Formats: sequence, structure tokens, C-alpha cells
Amino acid sequence: MAKKLYKGNEAFAEAAIRAGCEGFFGYPITPSTEFLEYMAKRMPELGRAFVQAESEVAAINMVYGAACTGKRVMTASSSPGISLMMEGISYIAGTELPCVVINVMRGGPGLGNIAPSQGDYYQMVKGGGHGDYFPIALAPSTVQEAVDSIALAFDLAEKYRSIVHILVDGNLGQMMEPCEMPPMQPLRETPPDWAVSGAKGREKRILSSIYIDPPDEEVTNLRLLKRWMEIEASEVRYDELHTEDAEIAIIAFGTAGRVASTAVRQARAEGIKAGLFRPITLAPFPKKEIAALAKRTKRILVVEMNTGMMLDDVSRVIEGKVPIEFYGRLGGVTPLPDEIYDEIMRISHNIDAPAPENPRMEWVTRLEKILEGEN
Repeated sequence: MAKKLYKGNEAFAEAAIRAGCEGFFGYPITPSTEFLEYMAKRMPELGRAFVQAESEVAAINMVYGAACTGKRVMTASSSPGISLMMEGISYIAGTELPCVVINVMRGGPGLGNIAPSQGDYYQMVKGGGHGDYFPIALAPSTVQEAVDSIALAFDLAEKYRSIVHILVDGNLGQMMEPCEMPPMQPLRETPPDWAVSGAKGREKRILSSIYIDPPDEEVTNLRLLKRWMEIEASEVRYDELHTEDAEIAIIAFGTAGRVASTAVRQARAEGIKAGLFRPITLAPFPKKEIAALAKRTKRILVVEMNTGMMLDDVSRVIEGKVPIEFYGRLGGVTPLPDEIYDEIMRISHNIDAPAPENPRMEWVTRLEKILEGEN
């Protein structure tokens, strides 16, 4: 199929429809609103369920109810809206239901702004809601990769009866980019054997996240943990660029990874051995692969559009075996390729220097000087 020019949010919505989404429930919020608007037109055309709820709280609870029937269901929102959904997300996790949640991240905390950010890393990757549960989290870096990740998200959600988060940001949601859509998948005719779809002729099925007796809750938590360990062993995804001989390895996800790839190619053109490791699954995190990278590189630079949230995960994996540097932009500011290139050049001139005692603190000092120059 030929490529077509799409706005990101509309491409994601069409991809979800083609992946067999049967129900979308949401509430408008910038910079994700086009997703809901597109679904409002297309889903009724196909005889599928669309509801603009009265709030994000209502929307996620509609997802909860619809997921109980075994249908492919989802929602999409942006950072403050996702925060309002967290109680419902925890209920969905506790009931072991598959669903897809797309977060078109924006600047924060608080109401923040509508500019692109990666400040929701902890909330989306580490759970966000209360209790012990483990969401799968995907982080595409292009509109095409996001389109491809949506069918994968539904498949993973159903395979593991899990929530799957897709983290994009305002850049990907709002940009226009050519992409190729997958073919339309047929809708399933038979619900899964755990779904509640009418008990005529069979035993009742009960779906609940309520376990009043602590030993029962413990059994449930253990079941979720064992399932997560299976996911960690089987579902890690990542992409690499010039890491086989890289002396300076950048680790970045999503838009930051996309921008960093340009800086890496620029550095390579000037003879600097730079490379890029881009996690596609933020959860499960590619621990073994990053540990292996640390054994063959001289220095690692983590780049994010936040205060260094993934930096903490990278640091835990590397355990001081190789020096780590950090560069981030905050509040909805996207780093430019030249900024990352400058960081690569700075590191290349001091590649054998001692490891920074506190990469985040040293970055703060450098960023303050950058901001002084910009202002």
C-alpha cells in the first residue's frame, strides 16, 4: 500500500481502527484531541462504539466495562487527563483486562502547557495507579513506528491480559508525516474464554479487582508478577544505530531518540564514534542489552525531554561500570540536533575524564548557562 500524509493523532486513530478497535471512550484534551475527533467520525461509520465521556474518569471506567466483554477497546488522552484515569487503570490491571492507553504527553506538572514533553515517564512506565501491577509501555519515535505499534499493543494486551501504554508526545501527535497503513483486520467473532458475554448455557464468569481477604490478594499479586516476568523475558524491543563500535553511546527514547539520531549521524560524518540505543519498550526495560552496551563503549549520554527519569533506570542497569552523562530539556522544550551534537563533542574531548559524580547536577549547571545564552 502506498504511503499517505497523515497528522500523527489521526494516523494513530486510523491504525487503531485497522487493528480491530471495537470501542473508543475518551474526552478531548490538547494535544491529543484530533485522535478523539477522528474516532468520532470513523467509528460510527463502521458500526463500532464511540463515546465522548463527560470526563476522563468516566472514559476510563467505560474502557473498564467494555474490556470485560473481551472487545478490543482503548482510550487516548494527554498528561493531566491520564492522571485522572489512574484509579481506573489500576482497577483494570487488578481485574487483568486487556486495553490500550495512548498518552500524547505535554509539559507539566500541573496543568502545564500543550507543548511536547516526556515528563510522564514515571507515571506510565512504573504503574502510576495504586497497588502492585506492571503495565507494558511502548515508545515509538516516528508516526510510522507509532502506527505499527498500535496493532502490537492490542496483541500484547490480549496475550498477557495487560494494559499497554503507548507514549508519544505533542510532536508526534501534531506533526504530519507520510506513513503506510496496515490492512484492515477482521473483528473477532468469538470472545475470549474469560470474557463476560452472557452466561446462558455455561457457568458464570466473575471479573473483579476486589480481593477482601489479604491471602487472595497476595495470590493475585503473585500471578501478576509471574506474568510480568514472562513479559520481561519475551517482549523487550529496542533499536540501535552505530552502536557496534561506539565510544559514545546515546540512550534516548521517542522524540528525543529521533532527534539524537541526527546528531549521531552528524558526529559520525566528522569521525566521532557515536551511536544510539533507543528503547522501544520502556517497560519491560532492555536491561540486558544496555548492560551489554556498557561493556563495549567508553561513555554513555542519556538524552530525555524531562529531568532524567530514564536516567535513573539506566544508572541502575550500568552500576557504575561506565561513566554516564545526561542532557535534558524541560517544560515542553524539544532539544535540537545541534544541542546533542554539542554534547557529543564536549564528551569526545574529555572521553577519558573521571565519571561525573552527579550527572544530573552537572547537567543543571550546563543547562542554566544554555538558558542564559538563549535569553
